[in-house]
Amino acid sequence: MPAMVSGLPEFLLYFATAVALVALYLVVYSLATAHNELGLIRQNVMSAAVALGFSLVGFALPLSSALVRAVALTDVLVWGLVALVVQILIYWLVRLVVPNLSQRIASDELAPALFLGAASLAGGIVNAASMTY
Repeated sequence: MPAMVSGLPEFLLYFATAVALVALYLVVYSLATAHNELGLIRQNVMSAAVALGFSLVGFALPLSSALVRAVALTDVLVWGLVALVVQILIYWLVRLVVPNLSQRIASDELAPALFLGAASLAGGIVNAASMTY
């Protein structure tokens, strides 16, 4: 195999794993929240797009950190699942301090969506920086 594409099979394996983890994240996150993000986004509810978008970035940051540091594919899987759990916990913690969070997002209130998104992003940054192995 030419040197230019010698790492292609590994790239494809790791990339496909990351895409599968992102898809899993979107499914699990949507089930864990009290509102249907994708349904609201389809209805042009901006607050749902903001909250889910920042949450997705908050998940992708530690996932990308895991991809960079991975010694084996299992590292990506384990740390990807840790990142997923961290994002779910952030949602539940924000629900404690923002009354009626999901209803307010569904009503297209931007302030609670931005706060959730910022918390998700901050959690993702800290999560990514905390990955030491």
